[in-house]
Order: sequence, then C-alpha cells, then structure tokens
Amino acid sequence: MQLPKFVLADNSDFPEDIFVIHLDFPRFIINLKDDEVEFLEDLEGEDETELESEMEHLITLAGEFYDKEMEGYDE
Repeated sequence: MQLPKFVLADNSDFPEDIFVIHLDFPRFIINLKDDEVEFLEDLEGEDETELESEMEHLITLAGEFYDKEMEGYDE
C-alpha cells in the first residue's frame, strides 16, 4: 500500500487541535494549534543538525499541506 506523505487528524477529546501526521521518515505528529511535535520513532543516532534542518522544512510543508486541504473544503 502506498501511503500519502501527510494526513490530517482531529479528535473530539481535543476539539481545538488540528494534527498533521507525517508518514515518511522521520514520522511525527504536529499539533498546528501550538506547533508541538511528537516523534513516532526513536531518532537516537541521527545527525542532530541535519535533522533540525529537515524538520524546519517538513514543518513548513505540513503547514502548506494543511492550507491546501482547507482550500479544498472552502470550495
């Protein structure tokens, strides 16, 4: 099965929160309400500088993904 790079999620226990889940490495969930990131795998041993740079880029892409998805709902 081929998975998308990002998916949206919400949860009635957190009515104010919107989550974007990144399904490629490094897998993570970002809460767009406060930009809190939770990694879904152990990243020990990864190059911290490279990972930090990649995460900045991926967080930007997650925000763009969310904006694009919301545009689709507005139409």
